[in-house]
Amino acid sequence: EQHKVFEPHDGRRIVLTTNVAETSLTVPGIRFVIDTGVARINRYSARTKVQRLEVEAISQASADQRKGRCGRVGPGVCIRLYSEEDFAARSPFTDPEIVRTNLASVILQMASLRLGKVEDFPFLDPPDSRLVKDGYDTLVELGAVTEAAELTPLGRDLARLPIDPRIGRMILAANDEHCLTEVLVIASALSIQDPRDRPMDKQAQADEAHAPYRDERSDFLSWLVLWNAFRNEKRRLSSSKLRKWCREKFLSFVRLREWEEMHHQLADLVGSLGYHANPKHAAPDAIHRALLAGLLSNVGMKGEQGEYLGARGLKFHVFPGSVAGKAKSAWVMASEIVFTSRMFARTVAPITPDAVERAAQHMVKRSHYDPHWDGRAGRAMVFERVTLFGLELANKRRVHLGKI
Repeated sequence: EQHKVFEPHDGRRIVLTTNVAETSLTVPGIRFVIDTGVARINRYSARTKVQRLEVEAISQASADQRKGRCGRVGPGVCIRLYSEEDFAARSPFTDPEIVRTNLASVILQMASLRLGKVEDFPFLDPPDSRLVKDGYDTLVELGAVTEAAELTPLGRDLARLPIDPRIGRMILAANDEHCLTEVLVIASALSIQDPRDRPMDKQAQADEAHAPYRDERSDFLSWLVLWNAFRNEKRRLSSSKLRKWCREKFLSFVRLREWEEMHHQLADLVGSLGYHANPKHAAPDAIHRALLAGLLSNVGMKGEQGEYLGARGLKFHVFPGSVAGKAKSAWVMASEIVFTSRMFARTVAPITPDAVERAAQHMVKRSHYDPHWDGRAGRAMVFERVTLFGLELANKRRVHLGKI
């Protein structure tokens, strides 16, 4: 249906569009533009470690780009739904991405290329010092750099993967857990837009069509079910019939092809690193352990009000469409925690605090209290408390005092 806006016709054409039309799209024959003056901007918060998608007032430059959609081949009119005073008070330009995104990937690449400290690099728009610190913290969490900001051997391998460092860390852990085949599929899925379509006017039909591709154990494992289904249909059907199958199942053929291409590229890259796919199917627990290596700050424990308590006091809810939403697991991990209408965890899996503690050995904090003599063991003991980013993983664990 989107292609209809480009076809010549005699009727009146009304195009409703996001800010994608500001620069990437030219529709011929537009005579009027109505500019709402707002856009949903992706902005990372260093304080909460959350990617926020919030509606903000656009800059003057964006407003001028919107105005430029009309009058290209004849006179045009732009109607702005905000005052001229409001326009004059706005920022001249939209904030560049480097000042509103997580800098972990930038810092990792700069360290790999030996370009010096990111704080000293002459950026045209220098990022905030809080974002720089947050980027280093993320890389320390992933084991890519030391506390002294020096690149580790794992960090060097991570820098060779041109994807988000968290997703790259999952792939490296998958090699150790012998589940590289499955994690490559999941990692490539997390790197693209969700291929499952859910039109506003057909949500119930879309949910029904997607139901066979759900794995009730986790949203991550659901990706594997969908991948296998698409690959099986691709082998069986012609190109035109495969497209028809995608339409019937409310799946985007274009994004499924993009998923395949991303998987192919990642498989080639990890092959060049000397990693090999596992010949046998991996257990779900091994897959989740590998994914957890990249998601340590995206874990949460069940609170009293039905919400989850996450790292550093963050509170969130499981996204309504998640298979983990009904399970009400005591502990979960998520591929991302995003603020839209409220704080949501997307693509979720249940985990155990023991698994989190094993994956975060380099990050957990241990405290000890109440030393006492154990007559039966014949030695002094002490109680141990283990926390990660303020979340209690274990308490009242009895350990030998002699080691401490």
